[in-house]
Amino acid sequence: MTTGADPGTAAGPLLLGVRHHGPGSARAVRAALDAARPRAVLIEGPPEADALIPLAAEEDMRPPVALLAHAVDEPGRSAFWPLAEFSPEWVAIRWALEHEVPARFIDLPATHTLAWQKEDKEDTGEKEEGTPAPESPEEQAESRADVRVDPLAVLADAAGYDDAERWWEDVVEHRGVGAAGDPLAPFAVLAEAMTALREVYGSGGHDRDLVREAYMRLQVRAAQKEFGDAVAVVCGAWHVPALGGRSTVAADRALLKGLPKVKADMTWVPWTHRRLARASGYGAGIDSPGWYGHLFRATDRPVERWLTKVAGLLRAEDRMVSSAHVIEAVRLAETLAAMRGRPLPGLGETTDAVRAVMCDGSDVPLALVHDRLVVGDVLGEVPRDAPAVPLQRDLDRIQRRLRLKPEALERELELDLRKETDAGRSRLLHRLRLLGVPWGEPAASRGSTGTFRETWRLRWEPELAVRIAEAGVWGTTVLAAATAKSEADAVSAQHLSDVTALAERCLLAELPDALPTVMRVLADRAALDSDVGHLAQALPALVRSLRYGDVRGTDTGALAEVAAGLAERIFVGLPPACAGLDADAAEELRRHVDAVHGAVGLLGDAPAPGHGDLRGRWRAVLKVLSLRDSVPGVIRGRSVRLLLDEGELAQDEAARLMGLVLSPGTPPGDAAAWIEGFVGGGSGGGMLLVHDERLLGLVDAWLTGVPADAFTDVLPLLRRTFSAYEPGVRRTLGELVRRGPGQRGGAAVAGGGVPGFAAELDQERGNAVLPVVRLLLGLDTDDDDLVGVA
Repeated sequence: MTTGADPGTAAGPLLLGVRHHGPGSARAVRAALDAARPRAVLIEGPPEADALIPLAAEEDMRPPVALLAHAVDEPGRSAFWPLAEFSPEWVAIRWALEHEVPARFIDLPATHTLAWQKEDKEDTGEKEEGTPAPESPEEQAESRADVRVDPLAVLADAAGYDDAERWWEDVVEHRGVGAAGDPLAPFAVLAEAMTALREVYGSGGHDRDLVREAYMRLQVRAAQKEFGDAVAVVCGAWHVPALGGRSTVAADRALLKGLPKVKADMTWVPWTHRRLARASGYGAGIDSPGWYGHLFRATDRPVERWLTKVAGLLRAEDRMVSSAHVIEAVRLAETLAAMRGRPLPGLGETTDAVRAVMCDGSDVPLALVHDRLVVGDVLGEVPRDAPAVPLQRDLDRIQRRLRLKPEALERELELDLRKETDAGRSRLLHRLRLLGVPWGEPAASRGSTGTFRETWRLRWEPELAVRIAEAGVWGTTVLAAATAKSEADAVSAQHLSDVTALAERCLLAELPDALPTVMRVLADRAALDSDVGHLAQALPALVRSLRYGDVRGTDTGALAEVAAGLAERIFVGLPPACAGLDADAAEELRRHVDAVHGAVGLLGDAPAPGHGDLRGRWRAVLKVLSLRDSVPGVIRGRSVRLLLDEGELAQDEAARLMGLVLSPGTPPGDAAAWIEGFVGGGSGGGMLLVHDERLLGLVDAWLTGVPADAFTDVLPLLRRTFSAYEPGVRRTLGELVRRGPGQRGGAAVAGGGVPGFAAELDQERGNAVLPVVRLLLGLDTDDDDLVGVA
């Protein structure tokens, strides 16, 4: 075999050794194919994809894309073969289609590759990402003993380079097609270098490559019988010596005998530059796909065009970058290349120039350049008629109807659930999350926090295609699959809180057919679970579900009945559950009390029939907790605070209870826990102390009276309580304490007023704010509606 010039007269097929995802290799492949005009093109890749090659000619096919193979019986077991516009394999496919020349893949079939994955997973006990040739434990051990060879790194080291990427740019990306314009010269030189490496390193630790190369040799022989020697083979340069060496058919078939098999399906899927930057597929993940794509597209003045693109990005981000900056950056990049002995500026030189000239030495804007341009957020596209599982087709149809296009760039999506399109988008995203396809993640809304608003953070990753294939076992449509998956999850849920969370997600996703099963499981689990903590943890999610049901027009009668039943069981079981708790358990139960309080407040708006006044019964429970000495101080303090906020406890009574707790007879640790429950935990207790100096005086008097030997014990609790306050609140409290609250521990100041406040309103000060209030309310300046309000 040979890398000769004319396949029609040479003694073998034309072997074009390439670097996967190398723009220089891609340009060289096109030039070599134009010169040789082979009758067939053979490409390293899974032969099951031969039927998919014609799709590459369609207008809707836009790289980066990837061949996806997955096991039919286990879709999660998959492998990708990614291709970018600058991948030599993609260029070879497009050349063959344009010239109506047969193109075939000749690598080991995916049916064996996926079976290898299964063996590796069973041997290592780990789930590995799909790649064409995963390592076995024996190979991993061998790799550690005799490091697997990186051919480019070895050649770069021999040439005196410490960076293989920089060496490759210098000898390939920044050079012409070859000596005297010979398009085949680069391949002959690279084949000679790889032959020398294979003679020294053998398989280089890549033992499974021997099996793959045996299969490729058989496919090349078959093509030669059909087309003669007018065959071009595009493969990794590492394989060229093996394909050009001597080997018998019997020996190759012996290597392939007994290989494991699984049934596999294959299709095209969109890929991204960001995903291409990871080590995947051909084992040739690259660090700078955006830069490589630019080198492939820019046929002249690549540095000037690149720096112009960088300047445009920075200007779009409101940075002061002019044409003078571009000119100076080009000069600096060329100077750096000359000083470093490089034929042309590479990515390192242009990056250094951008940092110095356009970013003022800062790496912050440079990180934006790396993310947006050096890597990039390009997302490929595949034709609609590409093979896909039914679930994927249904998802594509819904995405088109809802005008929700997958994008590689992360973005936020604000939804108004009162609009039909936005409600449909919400349903789709929630259903996909139930199916384990996290295309979108809920995010905090910047504007309204009402239940008719949702904010999502979207980013499409190529791996989601595998998740969709896996979810296809649950149904052929998104709705049917989400319904079946939710029913199965409800039955298999281990905890009551898991079922309540699932019920909430089913309402968000609007799965009416799944709700009966989920509600039945929920009712059964709630009836059997006697742990108050579990019940208290489950109630808030149920109550939120009722609110979502109101927004989406869903019948939540059964849900309200279960929620009310849970609340009643909590009312009965909470007081006994609060006895005999240590500090950690008491703090956890205090959080449950807060959650139940909020849930009952919402549930009381629409109580279930036959359950009476839930709010009134909850307030009675809080009164019991606030007065029972066996209840930990943090829970008693919080109960008093909640009753005070609800208006069920007068301020004088709250001050009296605080005074009792802070009396000398109470252990300092218990008193500190009571204070933490009353004014801590993010409950706005700091503002309460600011506006009620009686309570502040009680705390101040107690704190100054804590014995020295007990102070170190209560200090962590107090620090945790007061450090949660806003800086302004802490500053105000400090000023009040320094000044000294009026009549510490007393009930009132002379005249019956509240300390810190006058006995009557100051009409003059009140009238001073009226103009601002009119502006805020949009009233005319001469409007008298606010007269007398102050």
